[in-house]
Amino acid sequence: MPGDMAVIIPARNESDRIGATVTAALGLAGADLVVVVDDGSRDATGAVAARAGARVVRHPRGRGKAAAMESGARAVAGIESAEPGRSPHLLLFLDADLGASAAHAGPLAEPVRAGTADMTIAVFTDTVRRGGFGIVTATAGAGIERATGWRPAQPLNGQRCLTRAAFAAALPLARGWGAEAGMTIDLLRRGMRVTEVEVPLTHRATGNDWRSQLHRLGQLRDVTLALAARVRVRAPAGRSAAVR
Repeated sequence: MPGDMAVIIPARNESDRIGATVTAALGLAGADLVVVVDDGSRDATGAVAARAGARVVRHPRGRGKAAAMESGARAVAGIESAEPGRSPHLLLFLDADLGASAAHAGPLAEPVRAGTADMTIAVFTDTVRRGGFGIVTATAGAGIERATGWRPAQPLNGQRCLTRAAFAAALPLARGWGAEAGMTIDLLRRGMRVTEVEVPLTHRATGNDWRSQLHRLGQLRDVTLALAARVRVRAPAGRSAAVR
């Protein structure tokens, strides 16, 4: 029987972890499709993902996370179109570097399947900070709170499950690393239900070398642009809830 969930994994230069991530994602309940979007990798990310069982979409050059998310959703729709009568998949977005811990992402789908949430956001139970000063996270959290009246615990967490209607409502996604913050604001503004779910997922920590600092500056730029582009209005009361 076909499953009800497609897993989309944006990836760039993740050949060391993408295989384990794909294998774990394919084992999730209801996941019958894993799409890896190779965003201009210079290593064997795409080949490793394909060997692990993923459908691979490749960007010849890096276009950023938001573009990879949109390409993944289009690929899922294209695959579905070849199966007449097929119900649309739920979309579960996972980071490429989760490795084997991706096997614990299943609870993100449960509120969406049950019809009690339009989108879920992961809250990692491993909250130890490993590098950085939290500036980008604090900026995103404060901006979402100003725009909607609600502050998520981990506003930049990329592990999210949502309905196709919710994903369509968030299009076009904010540029690059601003996709998550923009998506949260846009869905809450449309009265959709956003729920946080605690999951024991782990990924590679960003360090403190100069490349890591450049990465954070890029994140801060994209998040700031996403927040600046959104009108500051409050979300309907009671549309967000934390699940513990």
